[in-house]
Amino acid sequence: MPGALPEGESVPRDGSLPAAATRAVGARGFGVYVHVPFCASRCGYCDFNTYTAAELGGGASRESYADTVLAELALAGRVLGDTPPRRVDTVFVGGGTPTLLPADDLARILAGIDRTWGLAADAEVTTEANPESVTPESLKTLRAAGYTRISLGMQSAAPGVLAILDRKHSAGRATTAALEARDAGFDHVNLDLIYGTPGERAEDFAASLEQVVAAGVDHVSAYALIVEDGTRLAARMRRGELPYPSDDVAADRYLAAEAALDAAGFSWYEVSNWARSAAARCRHNLLYWTGADWWGLGPGAHSHVGGVRWWNVKHPTTYAQRLAAGESPGLAREVLTPDEAHMEDVMLRLRLASGLPLDVLDDAGRAGAERALAGGLLAAPEYAAGRAVLTLRGRLLADAVVRDLLP
Repeated sequence: MPGALPEGESVPRDGSLPAAATRAVGARGFGVYVHVPFCASRCGYCDFNTYTAAELGGGASRESYADTVLAELALAGRVLGDTPPRRVDTVFVGGGTPTLLPADDLARILAGIDRTWGLAADAEVTTEANPESVTPESLKTLRAAGYTRISLGMQSAAPGVLAILDRKHSAGRATTAALEARDAGFDHVNLDLIYGTPGERAEDFAASLEQVVAAGVDHVSAYALIVEDGTRLAARMRRGELPYPSDDVAADRYLAAEAALDAAGFSWYEVSNWARSAAARCRHNLLYWTGADWWGLGPGAHSHVGGVRWWNVKHPTTYAQRLAAGESPGLAREVLTPDEAHMEDVMLRLRLASGLPLDVLDDAGRAGAERALAGGLLAAPEYAAGRAVLTLRGRLLADAVVRDLLP
């Protein structure tokens, strides 16, 4: 790992990295993330780096966006040069709503990644999509271009819940889109759920789970609603129009998800993610959770290469202007201290079904693990084999377990 940089140090105009970072890149795998910041409308709970046409005010163009991303990709190719990675293991196109771009543009971006570094023969290539932003024809175009996995934002099957979240698709559109993706030949299809929305009943969430299972997908993500400052949902709660989410309700919903998905043949592999098989797990997210390297393309995207972490300017107009001037869009970069790296490693790997090796903990952390074991939060057989693996109850209290392992 390169020597520590001052926190938030500016990124060089040419985007260059310390030599030690480029020598280490790809040792644990290499992925590419592409951020597409456009949305047709803003959901009330969302605080992601996304923009509607009105919010952009004409300052950036969907039509030219693929070319702008390809310009950053060319810069990335120059920065890494002939050093590894020589193959890209995973690509994840997220947003925003990536499928607001024409399918041909998403295909061009993927082809550019392949030209720059080469896609591994078994590369996982994912795009996120809102259900209303895809058609059978666009899905077939994406699949023919090399996309192997699609993640659809369903959130709920209950019309009232979708309305509170300001989701624009109809209650049944997500599962229909999942079936269309299967018909188009996607290897893996994910549906995202959000639980704990004010007004959501237990039977609403049960119906959502039933529809997910019936859609025949092989991956499900389910997240508790988080109310972020600055969102419309947060403003409505401050005004008293809606109640704040309940931790007890969220726990009940999580247990319902585990029961329904387990009965349908899914297994958890990360606290909020279930898959029908090991092959169906999201390899790109596993790359993040296990400390591998990735280059993030797009406004606000984060990257991690050889121990150096940096992030791009957030606004699409500024991002495009930097690249048009031949400069890196990177805003700032840092290297975690050993203590910070250890903390992140524990936080992320403990959330995985594979767990965390006990030998990475210091004496205080081992004492915390023993307390978690005694409290039924860690699985006894795995603990005896030298790993900290959360039980079902431990998953409900994962943050508390992490705090006990990081005294």
